Amino acid sequence: MSAISLVLPTLNGENELPALLEALGTQTRPADEIVVVDSASDDNTCEVAASYPGVRVVRIARDEFNHGLTRDFALRQTTGDYVAFMTQDAVPANGRYLENLVALLDKDPLVALVSGRQLPKPDARRFEQLVREFNYPAESNVRTIEDLPRLGIKTYFASDVCSCYRRSAYLEVGGFDEVETNEDMLMAARLLKAGYKVAYAAEAEVYHSHNLTPKEQYRRNRAVGAFLAAYDGELDVPDEVGEGSRLAKSVLGAVLREGRPVEAMAFAADCAARLAGNRMGRSKVLFRGCPGA
Repeated sequence: MSAISLVLPTLNGENELPALLEALGTQTRPADEIVVVDSASDDNTCEVAASYPGVRVVRIARDEFNHGLTRDFALRQTTGDYVAFMTQDAVPANGRYLENLVALLDKDPLVALVSGRQLPKPDARRFEQLVREFNYPAESNVRTIEDLPRLGIKTYFASDVCSCYRRSAYLEVGGFDEVETNEDMLMAARLLKAGYKVAYAAEAEVYHSHNLTPKEQYRRNRAVGAFLAAYDGELDVPDEVGEGSRLAKSVLGAVLREGRPVEAMAFAADCAARLAGNRMGRSKVLFRGCPGA
């Protein structure tokens, strides 16, 4: 049976880690090792993590953290055939999370990356619940590069909130870049173009959601827009606004049918922040790329 390593980046997560590490300790197919890479937490994150069996803590300076390079560094500290990633604020929904996550890796040697399903937490507001349902459906899928004309940017769907990589394939395509967001999407694209498959395992469920303010949503999507502009040539997909429009119509229609006008207005503000942030991020990258800029 293939060995599983699990990488967990942390920052001031002492209150979130116990639920996650306890859930990981009761998995039907547990990780063979867990590596916590901590960005100089101010609280007792490292002490809490180290108190759990099988957990090894690696410390880095906070200003050294990078979504891509930090995860690449951590992966190279591990030994498993499969390397899973999680975030400190995600919690497995049941004891079969890891078993279900790696099942497609076991089944098909061409599957190089699998992402799990993100369910809304109990405190998620209604439109966030519906966004999760749209982005993380109940049906699993396996994709190849041949799906690009049909699925567009969704072909590259992946999330390191709850994911697992085949180590050999990851190393073959070079590992994560120095990026501030969407390292998972970029890796999915590179794996697909190298002839591998990327999968979504709906049975591998975690609880993970955020109630972001419009300002927070703007900042997040500004980073996403900058990423998409910087890697436009490599991703080679149409503008993602079409997929965003489908999401907006689906969620807005649902909250209106449910008779929730306040939630509809809140979601409209959320969408406006997403779009404005995306456009600003793209424009900054494009401007920097102009001669004389």
